[in-house]
Amino acid sequence: MTPDAIAKGIITPNHSALGFEYQMLDDDRHVDGKIPSHRAGALYELVAPNASKRLHPVGQWNESKIVFRGNHGEHWLNGAKLLEFELGTPAMDAALAKSKYRSIPGFADRRKGHIVLQDHGDEVYFRNIKVRDL
Repeated sequence: MTPDAIAKGIITPNHSALGFEYQMLDDDRHVDGKIPSHRAGALYELVAPNASKRLHPVGQWNESKIVFRGNHGEHWLNGAKLLEFELGTPAMDAALAKSKYRSIPGFADRRKGHIVLQDHGDEVYFRNIKVRDL
């Protein structure tokens, strides 16, 4: 990422930007960095990453990993687990009900689909992207 850039890697059940998002963000320089569920490593809008994450500064590579099996999801950053969640639980249903996704029918129902890399007009780089069926 370049300074002041925002980019999102999105796991989505279709090719729109209406799926689960692994947030990639310069927390210090972007306004979204002030909102816990919008910070780097978050399940955007739904689950905040733990506070002890090790985010490398802009200009250095960060390594992200997303694990999704059945209803269980995990977000990793630079070798450390940031968060985990279970779809279909009361906690996740409550988070979805309070989020911008609440009006999207079937938002959390699909478990397979496309992976989309999204940016908002800023310069961003990805390398060594690997996808495995688990």
